[in-house]
Amino acid sequence: MKRFYFATFVVLIIACSSCGNKPWKKAAENPDFIHRSIKDVTDVVRHDIYSPPVASRIYAYISVAAYEAARNGDSKYLSLEGQLKGLDSVPKPITGKQYCYTLAASHAVLTVGKILIMSEGRIESFHDKLMQEFKDTDMPDSVYQNSIDYGKLIADRIIKWAGKDNYKHTRSLSKYDVQTDDASWKPTPPAYMKGIEPHWNEIRPFLLDSAQQFKPLHPFTFSNIPGSEFYKLAMEVHDSGKHLTDDQTTIATFWDDNPFKVNINGHTMFATKKISPGGHWINITALACRKAKVDYIRSAEAYASLAVVIADSFINCWDEKYRSKVIRPETYINQYIEQSWTPLLQTPPFPEYTSGHSVVSTASAVVLSKLFGEEFAFADSTELEFSIPVRKFDSFKAAAKEAAISRFYGGIHYMPSITNGVDEGERIGQFALTKLHTRK
Repeated sequence: MKRFYFATFVVLIIACSSCGNKPWKKAAENPDFIHRSIKDVTDVVRHDIYSPPVASRIYAYISVAAYEAARNGDSKYLSLEGQLKGLDSVPKPITGKQYCYTLAASHAVLTVGKILIMSEGRIESFHDKLMQEFKDTDMPDSVYQNSIDYGKLIADRIIKWAGKDNYKHTRSLSKYDVQTDDASWKPTPPAYMKGIEPHWNEIRPFLLDSAQQFKPLHPFTFSNIPGSEFYKLAMEVHDSGKHLTDDQTTIATFWDDNPFKVNINGHTMFATKKISPGGHWINITALACRKAKVDYIRSAEAYASLAVVIADSFINCWDEKYRSKVIRPETYINQYIEQSWTPLLQTPPFPEYTSGHSVVSTASAVVLSKLFGEEFAFADSTELEFSIPVRKFDSFKAAAKEAAISRFYGGIHYMPSITNGVDEGERIGQFALTKLHTRK
């Protein structure tokens, strides 16, 4: 009888030890699940051709969804509830139930993403394959279902929150009316598209007090008189475009990030779809996470911290763009300096001041430097899928500096738009660091 009890005791110890080790956890808690989920949304955003501001909104909501699910894996991580405008009552896990928070986060990302984009089927297909990968880890059925249910609760809360940010209302507002005065922005070739998102300053910010919180310096007063300050700024762009070095051309092309480049071949017009500026920095975040080998919670923290700052950067920048309505270099140069001049990059369809890439890249660099370090070197392979070689940077701020000046080399911005845009992005990024708290 004693032998029987002893044998039973040994079996129980082995069984409990097996439960504690949970061999499926190592495979299931791989942060790559979250990276791949966000990259899938990026691919669909690019396929559906969302403008940079709209893309930034999508990234913010899917990333917050990922973080709010993932953070429960470590009690030192704080909810963004009450920190982000309008976000409250984020669902909590049920005590006593077991969860895989990587699964919950991935499911939340793809569920939210599916609501915010048009090509639902593309995300649904990826979702089904990813969920099967989680099942293949031999995760207990109860843990799988608990995690799916929790991810759905998070997604539903984020979707409800997103529904109140004024986005739907801006869809019903009037298109931008092209101004007839000489100073104001006009549509540019080859497609002469109307200004995109003229009402983006009405979108609810995530951290900013308002869309006008960080107004840049007032742009130079318009003048078409040779020798005037504005004329000199345009002439700088003109002359630079005429004498670009190979390195300057490479830099401009690398940071082009035009989600809808219009190409004309005879009577045929077609678009080249590329990643947006915000998407480029989201991808840099994935590269940084992988290089630093951070876990799924820190990865989700990085995405959420960056994405809300990118979204606010677009809100703040677009407020200025449609307030000052500054004419693009291409329009000005063609009218007052050289009719046949063309910029290296295709001019985006919205006003010039300030440079969105300068604002967004600088704010992104501030946040990523805080998370990964001021001297975090990395190789940016974001553009490889567009047949553009890798570029290496000694820091995020070095990359942001290059992204900013690329707009001057590309011929689509005057220099003050870049320098003042960098200042605008720096202030937004630093403000975000004082407002966003993710750890106890």
